[in-house]
Amino acid sequence: MRYVSSRNDSIEVDSAKALIQGLSQDGGLFTPLLDNEKIDLSSLTDLSYPELATKIISFFFTDFKEKEILECAKKAYDSKFEDEDIIKLSYARDFSLLELYHGPTSAFKDFALSILPHLLKKAYRKCDCHDKLCILTATSGDTGKAALSAFADVKDTYITVFYPEIGVSDIQKQQMITSKGKNVKVIAVKGNFDDCQKLVKKATTSGIIDKYKNIRFTSANSINIGRLVPQIVYYYAAYLRLVKDKKIAMGDKIDFVVPTGNFGDILAGYLAKQSGLPVRRLVCASNSNNVLTDFFKTGKYDRKRNFINTISPSMDILVSSNLERLLYLVCKDSSMVKKYMNDLDKNGEYTVDEKIMKTINKTFKAYWCSEDECKKIIKTYFQDESLLVDPHTAVAICAFEKYRKETKDQKPCVILSTASPYKFAKEVLDTLGYEINESFAALNLLEEISEVPIPKNLKDLDKAKVRFKETISIKNGMKVIEERLKEIENA
Repeated sequence: MRYVSSRNDSIEVDSAKALIQGLSQDGGLFTPLLDNEKIDLSSLTDLSYPELATKIISFFFTDFKEKEILECAKKAYDSKFEDEDIIKLSYARDFSLLELYHGPTSAFKDFALSILPHLLKKAYRKCDCHDKLCILTATSGDTGKAALSAFADVKDTYITVFYPEIGVSDIQKQQMITSKGKNVKVIAVKGNFDDCQKLVKKATTSGIIDKYKNIRFTSANSINIGRLVPQIVYYYAAYLRLVKDKKIAMGDKIDFVVPTGNFGDILAGYLAKQSGLPVRRLVCASNSNNVLTDFFKTGKYDRKRNFINTISPSMDILVSSNLERLLYLVCKDSSMVKKYMNDLDKNGEYTVDEKIMKTINKTFKAYWCSEDECKKIIKTYFQDESLLVDPHTAVAICAFEKYRKETKDQKPCVILSTASPYKFAKEVLDTLGYEINESFAALNLLEEISEVPIPKNLKDLDKAKVRFKETISIKNGMKVIEERLKEIENA
């Protein structure tokens, strides 16, 4: 399988090079050239999660041997995850909940970032690369810690994470600024996630790296195909679990509801469908930053709106990068995608051809959830269903309810639960009627009232040593990156 730039499909690489490069030099995202070949579902039954990951990832990364990927998967999906089956699927009244937060940093990003360093190491050997790797990562909350944890003290690899000064939860921030590892750095930015993401993309395509002959850039964000492909695996895992539990029969179509900001997680679901998983609908759930909901309803993507800081900060995004990949996968015209992205950059908006939207809307539905609706979901499901969820999952449940109400459809549905409620303990307690100002005291109180154990990685987080206190303005971002490159050169 080959990978092309979404903005210029004459730029074509294999998966190893796409992994290492992260972002195409023209600013496009490496996107798989899918053909009509499908994964045989019947060959996936009774596999362990590492074995399943090997089968799925091998389908997309054909320049890797299955043995190589299995080695990576076994190192990634081990005792770092609380559940021996790696994924956990629970059943509520009207839906199944795919709990993706039982990994080392209590967020779904662990599934991709636990394996990415191992895949990169294999890719380096394939491409005979000996350069130092400078990983630049923007985060709206969860990616940062998951990436810092995954790449800590990895040889010849240096990771720098940029996060918005205001917008991440106290727990998310504490996770990042106390990160261990001699090769990690964490920097707050006076701006929002979109500013952080724009800085990373600018640095990657600016040519600033050219003067450093032994260093190369890549990303741990979902703009890197190495982040996206491992996320496809848990869609298959959830489906196979439903079959095993006799909730569906093999071959039945199901729906997935995905809380979405940068559009990576839900795009993984689309790639799962394209590779053979019986997915009927993908429901895109947004918070008050509802740029995606408007897009799916109108065909117009318009980032010219007020940015809203919500209690679901990982979704506080106005430029959803991975939507670019979907556009290319549907229209197969990189010149058209390039025009859309240029329009977005220059004018803050673009409008997609009606024919393209008609194809997209055969699979996708979209709904958004207000702050009040989000809080109501958290409170109602805890009181009535004894189900404790974080704000992002609450947004997804809200979208699910709106979808069911609109369509009257009863097709089996899986909701992706992407973060532990303990990462937002203070916010969750507030919705339940408890006033508490200190985030770490909130962890203990939430455990007391819910009887759900605090994740091990969060339990003593307040006692961890703070290592990173730097805050920069957006205009100084490139200067800071250049200083980081000099630091890496001399390391």
